[in-house]
Amino acid sequence: MRLGIIGLGRMGGNIARRLVRGGHECVVYDRSEKAVAALAKEGMTPATSLEDMAAKLDGPRIFWVMLPAGAPTEQTVTDLSGIGQAGDVIIDAGNTYYKDDMRRAKMLGEKNMHYIDIGTSGGVWGLERGYCMMIGGPKEQVDLLDPIFDTLAPGYGDIVRTHGRDEPDDRAERGYIHAGPAGAGHFVKMVHNGIEYGMMQAYAEGFDILAQKASDKLPEEERMELFLPDIAEVWRRGSVISSWLLDLTAQALAKDKELSQFSGHVSDSGEGQWTIEAAMEEAVPAHVLTAALYARYRSRMDHTFGEKLLSAMRFGFGGHVEMPQ
Repeated sequence: MRLGIIGLGRMGGNIARRLVRGGHECVVYDRSEKAVAALAKEGMTPATSLEDMAAKLDGPRIFWVMLPAGAPTEQTVTDLSGIGQAGDVIIDAGNTYYKDDMRRAKMLGEKNMHYIDIGTSGGVWGLERGYCMMIGGPKEQVDLLDPIFDTLAPGYGDIVRTHGRDEPDDRAERGYIHAGPAGAGHFVKMVHNGIEYGMMQAYAEGFDILAQKASDKLPEEERMELFLPDIAEVWRRGSVISSWLLDLTAQALAKDKELSQFSGHVSDSGEGQWTIEAAMEEAVPAHVLTAALYARYRSRMDHTFGEKLLSAMRFGFGGHVEMPQ
């Protein structure tokens, strides 16, 4: 299939690369001429503007938006709604607030255009590992775009099938689902990220307890110097708490057991807060996820070893660099 990719940052550029490797054609645009030129050298069609991109696509056109949530995405979708024609599809695969998706889908529907939201997980590793995708939007359009999603998804890989699962639709096992109507994709991804906050916080606090066992606040006879790289490594192998986040923790500690390149200032991209807001709207208790979000807020005041580990994990899976203080 032929589609336009708007936003060629940490994930957008690699999404375009994975699509081209899978036999699709990509027209690419970004405000950074350097980013566009780099992908043009890899055989993709460069565009100098959204209008230029539209002219280089055949109808019905597919526009894949991979920009930061908020104003950049809002403006781009608004601009595309003016450029687009009936039947065109606009995909937002960033981390947009799901209620914005609902509003945009209604607005585009009035112009007979289609809107699809995709919660995308995979970070900077997605080019090789594939992207886990949670998709919201009209079933007909989602099904028509299945070749794109199939190419981007991880596939079956070597993950053991879930015992007792007998679903005729195997897309979930290949790494993507049609979650529901507009907004459903980003809603599911929002909760995914809220859970991610909690898991990361649990690792961070656990390793902080291990690190502080050598503290001079303890009686001398109770102190222990524990080698954290080995603890992370052994937990990766057969432990019930093994995970990709633990893999990233082990990698970070193997490079520098003191995590000296990280300050412990932990940012958040919004999904954790939105998850807690949804929990409040639904009257669902979310003790762990709320505490994990508040821990990130507190990290901006002073920093612990655990918060350095949170920063290391964020850099590991998403290339997130700490914000200047």
